Amino acid sequence: MKAVICGAGIAGLALAHRLAAHGWQIEVVEHAPGPREQGYMIDFFGVGYEAAEEMGLLPRLQELGYLISEAAFVDERGHRRAGLNYAQFSEVAGGKLLSIMRPDLELALRESLPARVALRYGLSVAAVADEADCVRIALSDGSVREADLLVGADGIHSTVRSLVFGQAGSDEHCLRRLGFHTAAFVFDDPQVREQVADRFCLTDTVGRQMGFYALRNGKVASFAVHRVDDPSAPLPQDTRSAVQQIYGSLGWVAPRALAACPPAEEIYYDHVAQTVLPRWSRGRTVLVGDACYAVSLLAGQGASLGIAGAHVLAAQLAAADGDVRAGLERYEQLWRPVAEEKQRVALQGTRWFLPSSAAWLRLRRAAMRLSGLPWVNRLIASTVTGKPAELAELTR
Repeated sequence: MKAVICGAGIAGLALAHRLAAHGWQIEVVEHAPGPREQGYMIDFFGVGYEAAEEMGLLPRLQELGYLISEAAFVDERGHRRAGLNYAQFSEVAGGKLLSIMRPDLELALRESLPARVALRYGLSVAAVADEADCVRIALSDGSVREADLLVGADGIHSTVRSLVFGQAGSDEHCLRRLGFHTAAFVFDDPQVREQVADRFCLTDTVGRQMGFYALRNGKVASFAVHRVDDPSAPLPQDTRSAVQQIYGSLGWVAPRALAACPPAEEIYYDHVAQTVLPRWSRGRTVLVGDACYAVSLLAGQGASLGIAGAHVLAAQLAAADGDVRAGLERYEQLWRPVAEEKQRVALQGTRWFLPSSAAWLRLRRAAMRLSGLPWVNRLIASTVTGKPAELAELTR
């Protein structure tokens, strides 16, 4: 069996790993010229953590990960107002929690691929034709592939989705924009790094927020999010100037971070959105990860769901014993309820993540101060994670 996977991000690489383990011939195509260096820190937990453990990735992920003591909310002078202890959150997650930069998670997945997986950068899908016994895929270099399966693992703005599902698969129809823009970049500043130390520090602010992690290479990772009046409005053309203008009046280390903001091409900037699609497959083409069930960056579970969803898809294709369409049906039947539940949790948590008023900000501070109490900590954790999912039930 042969599969072409469009997208060398987390979901695509995880699926390549799992399908190769089941004996498939895999080619991964990625439109970017090489691995992306831009990204942000993610908290990796839940069913994706279990999938990574089964894949034998945990030792490498732990090596690449970071020990974070707490998420600290600070005022304009850097004084701590409230915080969430990571050890307590890890305890609620059964100890299965690690913090890692997204590019490092992709690195671990690439390293895990067997040599027979073909990984090709600077190449994208240009056209798709579904036939009785194969799917024909025209690539951007003019070459054509025939495969048993085409997978769109190419993110929230999926090209495969728009090609195969037409207007119904366009961003306009599939993206549930949540009313936020987000940005992430990495910069050098020893003073900021020293003040952040081993914490994830966030500005305790209304409507817009910046957060900072210290990285082991002497740099600092910055994460920013703000509310927008019109969720459908286009993204700014000059993202560097936009970031500096929007967050310029924040206090503490924000001015230093913005002064060190890199060129626009080194900044991740996008809508905060969810992907909502009536069907995840058509013929011999299927979607996985953010291409069909993005929960939004604010939910903090996109990487986990990308890996776990790939794990479920590969398991059901293997169980279908060559009946690709049956495997795709079973994958969606099992995995859609899990993904949609996480999307509902993410929608409920937006007020918590970035308060829209001073009243909500005070409420969050109060909850954080009580987080040392077991029942409050469990409530906060469930607000973030939602219902637990059992990987074994989804892959048998």
